[in-house]
Amino acid sequence: MSRYFQVSLKTLNAFTVVSILAIANGIGLADEPDVAEGEARHLSNIRQVTFGLPRAGEGYFSPDGTYIVYQAYPVGYPFYQIYVQPLDERVPRRISPGRGRTTCAYFTRDGERILFASAHTHPDLDVEEKKAHDLAAAGGRRRYEWDFDPYMEIYVANFDGTGLTQLTDSPGYDAEGSYSFDGEQIVFTSSRDGDPDLYIMDADGQNVRQLTDVDGYDGGPFFSPDDNWVIFRSDREEEHMLQVYAISVDGKTEVQLTDDLNTVNWAPYFHPSGKLIIWARADYSRGPQFANFDLYAMEIDYDDENFTGGEMTRITYHEKADVLPVFSPDGTKLMWTSSRTEDESSQLWIADWNWE
Repeated sequence: MSRYFQVSLKTLNAFTVVSILAIANGIGLADEPDVAEGEARHLSNIRQVTFGLPRAGEGYFSPDGTYIVYQAYPVGYPFYQIYVQPLDERVPRRISPGRGRTTCAYFTRDGERILFASAHTHPDLDVEEKKAHDLAAAGGRRRYEWDFDPYMEIYVANFDGTGLTQLTDSPGYDAEGSYSFDGEQIVFTSSRDGDPDLYIMDADGQNVRQLTDVDGYDGGPFFSPDDNWVIFRSDREEEHMLQVYAISVDGKTEVQLTDDLNTVNWAPYFHPSGKLIIWARADYSRGPQFANFDLYAMEIDYDDENFTGGEMTRITYHEKADVLPVFSPDGTKLMWTSSRTEDESSQLWIADWNWE
């Protein structure tokens, strides 16, 4: 979503935008550091980690940090598929069915299976594929656009792609799933009640319960390291203008962590220490054509009953989009999706993480 190359919302086109703007916390263009200086404050050894596929992104680490799973366009096919790749190699292996839209992959906590969403059972898949092929042929490279496919369901498969097991079976979109740290539950987004809300289910797909029930989109959820909170994004205040929220797993307490409707904030993710979150943010005050996504971090503090956020710190400064950041399990590396590649395609990048 997601999460996916998931600007998760219906119309955000983060990967076609190239302008640099002053950011919402008041930094003026004349005062901004250059890219190398700005990014060196928290990132080092920046390098690209996916190659050979037209577009790749929304990557996550295996629990031991040696593999990554991500979505990418196969050569000649118009919908994302799910790939696994050793972090120190460039050879990906597809594990999704190979047809239909797929998104939102995540390792089980033992690292032996992979969760993802797929619409390979779409009854009009041939028609959907032809439309996508025709669009690409007529207009060249397609811009990114998130689609809430009503036939999207959540599955889990073995590390080699075998043993595909369906976990959800409801009308509407089910996707954007991730595991609790104890591995016993999955939090995900579903439109089964009419609009996208958050739900929690057991790891085997049983005992589904609704976590949020507010008009608008709630998505991209992740558990806190102690499994007591869920962080997510929502446009409940204004359509498309995503903000970052946290909610207790019992649904009783909800906290808004960003509150600026001139900006879009999405893809929040916890540092494994539980002391920090990171997300993508863009200034939309002059319209989406001038907006560019960069990564921001915020120190947080929480216990069983309270959750508070601190000041924002800008992490990336590149003129191309930086989105979907995730930390390695040991907290020493940051991986994200960026179009800072030479051919301007979106690919996964990684860096050593420095935070004092």
